[in-house]
Amino acid sequence: MIKNIPDMYTWRYKIPCWFILTAILLFMTNHALSEVKKCSGQTVYVPIYSHIYSGDREYRFLLAATLSIRNTDPDQPITVTEIDYYDSEGKLLKKHLQKDLILNPISSTRIVIKESDKSGGSGANFIVKWESKNRVTEPVIESIMIGTQVQQGISFTSRGQVIREID
Repeated sequence: MIKNIPDMYTWRYKIPCWFILTAILLFMTNHALSEVKKCSGQTVYVPIYSHIYSGDREYRFLLAATLSIRNTDPDQPITVTEIDYYDSEGKLLKKHLQKDLILNPISSTRIVIKESDKSGGSGANFIVKWESKNRVTEPVIESIMIGTQVQQGISFTSRGQVIREID
């Protein structure tokens, strides 16, 4: 014998819930789609690891690091004005740009720190500054670290953090 279904499961309760959930999802989707951030320039801090530690004795695992700067704007170029490499103590090790570098739409550039270069330490970083005449989509600025030793390999990425912005 089929028992009566409780009132909370009837259609008269399901329909208002359905409309409320649909409205919330549409609002969230439209809000997310409208959140493409554009600006005229930024200063970005990018962590770099020339080595990491492993084991109880803090064995140094050396890594090669690549800084990647990608212009994500499909229509406008950006100009990279500084790519400066710092060690764990905040000491400037090297200025990688002698003149401004123009990145055309959807283009990229990279700087490689060799695995044998231990000067940066485990807390090394890049400071990257870029600008544009027009407001553009934010570039992707990240680092990729990779190392292989004694039949063991490791790789990981680290995304840049905006520390200053030009509207």
